[in-house]
Amino acid sequence: MFHSIQGMFRLNHFHDIIECLAAALEAKDLYTSGHSTRVGDMSFDLARAMGLKGSELDNIHIAAHLHDIGKMGIPENILNKRGKLLPHEWAEIQRHPEIGYKILAKSKGLQKIAEIVLHHHERWDGSGYPHGLRWDRIPLGSRIIGVTDAIDAITSVRPYRKAMSWEECWEELLTNKGIQFDPVAVETSEKLWKRWEVRWQEFQKDSKEVKLRAFR
Repeated sequence: MFHSIQGMFRLNHFHDIIECLAAALEAKDLYTSGHSTRVGDMSFDLARAMGLKGSELDNIHIAAHLHDIGKMGIPENILNKRGKLLPHEWAEIQRHPEIGYKILAKSKGLQKIAEIVLHHHERWDGSGYPHGLRWDRIPLGSRIIGVTDAIDAITSVRPYRKAMSWEECWEELLTNKGIQFDPVAVETSEKLWKRWEVRWQEFQKDSKEVKLRAFR
């Protein structure tokens, strides 16, 4: 029993560390508050709905929380730029999956998570980065995060555009099914769509209440 309790403590402690790393990134990137948590939650839902269990499910959940950790190595003036990125600035942003991989791969216990993070910007048709992988050569966890990361980005305000509605977001996913996104991941997302939209509305409400309290 002692070893069981000790194992649970280590797991909880590990998740706390993950949350701290994600918070450190969001402190640097002003426009992604809550992004890592939302992508982590949606990725867990989607992976489980696709039948994943155990350590594979846990690895995807953790990788989703840390998918943008490589942005710690990107200059803040690029991360927080209000206007459209110039070509050399976009090239710098595209380095973040490889930077994230190098950070996480330093731990032998995080190798699988590092691989998922490395490939989360690959596209189903092979036109993504960093390695131009396509189809099932892209790790499943990376394909799942590719969908959930896009959903949160599309429905969030960015310096260069307004947030799109959840209806518009769904149309974007359907348009890019089999092009940018794994078709099965998109189809499975439909079963979770209403739950995610409600959760997003609750997050928005909570965020407004926090901002109001801050100004009182």
